[in-house]
Amino acid sequence: MPRLADPDPPPDPPSLPFATAPYDRQAERRADPDWWDRLVEDPAARVLVVGDDVVATDGDRLRELTAPQAVRLADTAPDRTEAGVERMLLGADDDGPLAAISVPQMPEDLAPQPVRTVAMGLDALQGSLLVHALGLANWHRTHQFCARCGARSTAVDAGHRRQCPRCGTQHFPRTDPAVIMAITDTDDRLLLGHSPLWPDSRFSTLAGFVEPGESLEDAVRREVVEETGVVVGDVTYAASQPWPFPASLMLGFFGQAATTRIEVDGEEVSDARWFTREALSDATAAEQVGLPGPFSISRWLIERWHGGRLSGQW
Repeated sequence: MPRLADPDPPPDPPSLPFATAPYDRQAERRADPDWWDRLVEDPAARVLVVGDDVVATDGDRLRELTAPQAVRLADTAPDRTEAGVERMLLGADDDGPLAAISVPQMPEDLAPQPVRTVAMGLDALQGSLLVHALGLANWHRTHQFCARCGARSTAVDAGHRRQCPRCGTQHFPRTDPAVIMAITDTDDRLLLGHSPLWPDSRFSTLAGFVEPGESLEDAVRREVVEETGVVVGDVTYAASQPWPFPASLMLGFFGQAATTRIEVDGEEVSDARWFTREALSDATAAEQVGLPGPFSISRWLIERWHGGRLSGQW
């Protein structure tokens, strides 16, 4: 009897956005106090302009990185500083130096758009530069004063450190570790939760911040049992994704449920369900369930479990 051909494997899920940075951060250049002056003189240099979770665009997509001389901000003059404006060296790629300017209010002629609006259309370089710039910009915006003595600090090291002129304390960019997890049971069903702040049809993987003195694996187990009552056993690391909204590093995991009975906490999670692959495919295709956007690690975890792409998003 002839052997039947193996069925075609499901398509691979997309690669994880923002997870690979195809440029050199050039940390050794940050101590140069004249780095911006040199950048302005370099015809190959490019600058990204970001604001409070907005980015300069061409109207519907990320603006092409522009020459620093073309950025119409008072901050571009070497001997002037505009309040709230920060200049940040991002690094360099094969085409030349890369930098960013953070502004408290984006000029309208730069066509500001919300970051999440343009994020899905970014290539690896643009996405990596954007999350790097936003992470620094958000930190500067919310950490302008020394946490030790209260004096106004100043940005140094090309935007990667703040220095207190009064007590000398050094402050470094903040990153908050958060776990995000795809939990499955012995039947390989996936656990998804719904926040009371979302429209009824929205579901996502569970997530939460790591507490002091807690391992990542224990944070996964604690968050899941707190929010859904499901006890988790084995936990396996999957991938990480910078998430500067405002200052998180999302640490993705797969976890194996030891129990399946759901009791939601009613505060962070108001509904949680177990989904088979077929049920989730049908629900998303019928627009009965909306999943996170394709640029999030949550969507990536879901599609890694599913074995291919799913329709429907927030």
